[in-house]
Amino acid sequence: MNISTIRKKSVLLLFLCGLLLLTACGQQDGGKNGKKSMIIPAADGKKTLQTDNLTVDISHLDLGYFMVKYTGSASKLYVQLVGPDQEEYKYFLEPSQEYETLPLTAGSGEYYLCAYENIGGEQYSPILSQLLQAELANEFGPFLCSNQYVKFTQDSEAVSLAAELTADITDNLEKVRQIYRWVVRNIDYDYDKAMNVSTGYLPDVDRTLKSKQGICFDYAALMAAMLRSLGIPAKLNIGYLTGDIYHAWISVYLDETGWVENLVQFNGADWEMMDPTVASSAGNQEAKNMASDDANYIVRYVR
Repeated sequence: MNISTIRKKSVLLLFLCGLLLLTACGQQDGGKNGKKSMIIPAADGKKTLQTDNLTVDISHLDLGYFMVKYTGSASKLYVQLVGPDQEEYKYFLEPSQEYETLPLTAGSGEYYLCAYENIGGEQYSPILSQLLQAELANEFGPFLCSNQYVKFTQDSEAVSLAAELTADITDNLEKVRQIYRWVVRNIDYDYDKAMNVSTGYLPDVDRTLKSKQGICFDYAALMAAMLRSLGIPAKLNIGYLTGDIYHAWISVYLDETGWVENLVQFNGADWEMMDPTVASSAGNQEAKNMASDDANYIVRYVR
């Protein structure tokens, strides 16, 4: 690939991501058919897997998550998770006294968990492996919960804002619309960050709120966190747009409709495929047409 082609692709990526503004637990619970509520992860030690420097708390697999704390000397821990969908999910953690929450996004079934310590460069050595059997009490659990990618607490500014924006609204569809509109109108795309973002970057939803800027990953995480805090299941999708443009967006579950993929805009009569990154832009029609076709969205991971 020549330099001219690389430059053209880079410009296209920035242009589309700018237009494609992303769009894209003490526990409260509820049965599969019960009321859906925000889940706040908790590592209460009822059931754990342990090595010298690693603790995996599996006390709440039924709520759709497990928690990992790594305190070793290696620079990084790699957690590999293969679920009943046979997809491989990869998570990277740095040493910390705090737990990270990892979701069981493939739902109920058998998961193979393996943890590896970094021993230099791209070399990793296994330190724990285990088969986990998860039976979710609520199929929406993983999408109502804070996790490493969609991280929030009851004290998060994003949670307070979501509650404020929807204080007088009872209809979940209208709640989605209000949050969607706020994100689209108030967060600007950060082109400089897009050009310089580091490998392994994870969004910080409250930092995005404070700066009023972000890349598509930040938009998706912020909106997913706000919706989950209201008890509205939201998937953070990571994948590709039109085959080779790395992108993040969300899907939302509504009781009346089911899963609405690729975050939609509702015009009062029909659903329109439109992720917030597109909707927030002044509007290039070609980019909007591209985003309106869900065949252009290729999901690689769900968080």
